[in-house]
Amino acid sequence: MTISIIATVKIQEGKMEEAKAALRKIIPIIKESEPGTLEYIPHVVKENPNIIVFYEKYADEEALKVHGANLGKNMREFGPYCVPERPVMQTLQEI
Repeated sequence: MTISIIATVKIQEGKMEEAKAALRKIIPIIKESEPGTLEYIPHVVKENPNIIVFYEKYADEEALKVHGANLGKNMREFGPYCVPERPVMQTLQEI
């Protein structure tokens, strides 16, 4: 059964362009190295230019675990642009 997640991350004031550039490098690495990650799509929120919302979809629980294990190294370049607080995470269930 697939698992979908919405993760909301706050970006430091004035650092959005750097954050987006880092994500453009990271996304292909995630897609290549994590075949169970079916979707990993960051979105900028028009109404709040310091927010990025990730839509993530995983083939199963194991794929989500693999992504979690890789998260630290994969997001190393992106992390410095984030506000130092935990992302807001929502797990979705398809209808």
